[in-house]
Amino acid sequence: MSEWMLLQPMHWTTLVTAEELVPSLGQPGLAIIDARTTLVDPVQGERDYAAGHLPGAVYAHLDRDLSDHGRVGHGRHPLPAAADFCRWLELWGITPAHQVVVYDAREGAMAAARAWFMLRLLGHEYVAVLDGGYARWTELHLPTNTESVRPNASDYVAHYDASRLVNADELLHPDRVGALLLVDARAPERFRGEVEPLDRVAGHVPGAVNRPLARNLRPDGRFRPASELADEFRDLARGRDPSQVVMMCGSGVTACHNLLAMEHAGLRGARLYADSWSGWISDPARPIAKG
Repeated sequence: MSEWMLLQPMHWTTLVTAEELVPSLGQPGLAIIDARTTLVDPVQGERDYAAGHLPGAVYAHLDRDLSDHGRVGHGRHPLPAAADFCRWLELWGITPAHQVVVYDAREGAMAAARAWFMLRLLGHEYVAVLDGGYARWTELHLPTNTESVRPNASDYVAHYDASRLVNADELLHPDRVGALLLVDARAPERFRGEVEPLDRVAGHVPGAVNRPLARNLRPDGRFRPASELADEFRDLARGRDPSQVVMMCGSGVTACHNLLAMEHAGLRGARLYADSWSGWISDPARPIAKG
């Protein structure tokens, strides 16, 4: 572990408040990632970054940096290979020893939690999401700038922890049915198949339960207390170990919000079905449920 990690009190692993972060701005062991994005306009996040961002923050694009669209059949935002993600981390000057803080516009779902979980997949311990995002940061009139960050390249070599990922074959395996709890983070009307604004088929994976990511949040876009979330996720799991809980959504992005909420609640080890609904329906032979 590097000297700065021993000296600095930065050890955030799930969430960090704006008040906690601001005294650490500019410290050499801190790396900040701006992951703002919208599904309606994929370049809006970059425009927002150019208009203003946290000092020292680099920008991560959901489609370019946090996805690999060359992987056909794996949904709208296929998880990139670990080596490809590591190359982006190197370009951003991030090493395995850094304290990383990721933020997006507000609640962490687009796409701060995705970047957080990808780093956790690499075994990166000290990575956290800025609670309340850029919105709360600016509400508190904390410093921002428009400077484009060009950090020195670093070395980052790591592999994904495959035990935290689940594929469609595992979900369909007879031994897995009932043993795993599949939790869908989409809005209730999408889960029920009443509307589908993004994918060609509406519905959900048979046996999945619905927990919209909005249930993790307070009205101001910050996460609810860990104790409340722990009670709710334990009730949802019904005695299952966190490793038997699998999160999904439309494309494997907002599902990471539920993963972050569980870990914030002290329930570590839940897994991700990264292909999610858009990947599930890529094979017409897979069953679909509605209602």
